[in-house]
Amino acid sequence: MSRRRTILVALVAALLLAPGAQAVAPAAHLSVTVDHARISTKLGHKFVFRSTITNRGSAAATGQIAHLNVLSLYPGVYVDPEDWSSQRTRYLGTIPAGGSRTITWRMQAVNDGDFGVYVTVLPNSASARPPASGPAIRLAVAERKTLNSGGILPLALAVPGILGLMVLGRRLRRAG
Repeated sequence: MSRRRTILVALVAALLLAPGAQAVAPAAHLSVTVDHARISTKLGHKFVFRSTITNRGSAAATGQIAHLNVLSLYPGVYVDPEDWSSQRTRYLGTIPAGGSRTITWRMQAVNDGDFGVYVTVLPNSASARPPASGPAIRLAVAERKTLNSGGILPLALAVPGILGLMVLGRRLRRAG
């Protein structure tokens, strides 16, 4: 190895090993995929999908953070992402060159309508590099119409029935 090359390698290694320095693969080397293009569910139901973050770079990607987000595809619908999933941020550790990390995301539908769900990955160094985002999953949440909303049907039927039996029992005692 030439003397210049040796000095260059030593300089790069010193910069990477300096206190507080982290070797972070450029976001362009990371890709995000998801295992669903569309999910249909009902209001209040839970659902799961997986995202895979792949390091297509030649160096390990360290200090990467995956973040889950959800938004309404139409105006007028308030979406609070924390209501949809309690675990929306995942710290990925090291993803080796050519390696990948798969994350299972657990969610619950809290609004009805059409939504976009997506995962974004960015380095914890908060660099100016743009994050790597995966494709959005089209989420269709149907309004859940039920006769037994909140489990009240047994109570709604039982109370009048019990009152009716009490009145009938009282009349039978008077008549008897």
